[in-house]
Amino acid sequence: MTLPQTPSFRLDGKTALVTGASSGIGAACAVAMADAGAHVYAAARRGDKLEGLAAEVAAAGGTMTPVSLDVTDHDAMANFFDNNGPFDILLNSAGMARHGPSMETQADDFDAVVDINLKSAYFLSQHVAKGLIAAGKPGSIINISSQMALVGGIERAVYSATKAGVEGFTRGMAIELGPHKIRINTICPTFVVTALTQASFDDPEKREWIESKIKLGRVGTVEDMMGAAVFLASDAAALITGTALVVDGGWTAD
Repeated sequence: MTLPQTPSFRLDGKTALVTGASSGIGAACAVAMADAGAHVYAAARRGDKLEGLAAEVAAAGGTMTPVSLDVTDHDAMANFFDNNGPFDILLNSAGMARHGPSMETQADDFDAVVDINLKSAYFLSQHVAKGLIAAGKPGSIINISSQMALVGGIERAVYSATKAGVEGFTRGMAIELGPHKIRINTICPTFVVTALTQASFDDPEKREWIESKIKLGRVGTVEDMMGAAVFLASDAAALITGTALVVDGGWTAD
């Protein structure tokens, strides 16, 4: 018999755009994609931090272009895509949180979180998809969502709402983009130790709640997200679209 061939997890010859790449999950996924052979455009508002990351990636044998970009500035984002791309891969990790009791949510806080977590993710996905369609190329779009899109959480009503919205438009776009061979999925992490989540880990009551929910007995690290990102970007995930890859240590198994 002829043995089946394992699809490649490599990203050689691909160009990837990673947003929120100056720290945390975004930086880790940018490194992972460069390690897998992609040329990575690493984008964030804090462009100074990207220069150091790009230098370290180059020293390790990868290629990375730093991009100073505010994804909530839609004119600047449109200008960027007018002059760059098409991108074979989008990994959107730009995001923010303003946690607090739902009865105390202020309109300004709501708008700020929606703007970056939902609105910018939507239009980033749209821009990348338009570029691929115009070029007649397949591609993979990956949005960093959250397990909180799937379950409730303490003081996370606004954050959960935005991530649930990301799940919704991802499924909707998957239907429209499928005929163009463009895949779009999400990664839903559990609590990962980053600057964004540090306040929760510093609160003993919240840390105890977090640790009690994760069946594997530990919180997430950015390294836990790197393999998931490369997998969804690669040919190994060629038939996966419109779905969520939940990396939560079993939190949502209940």
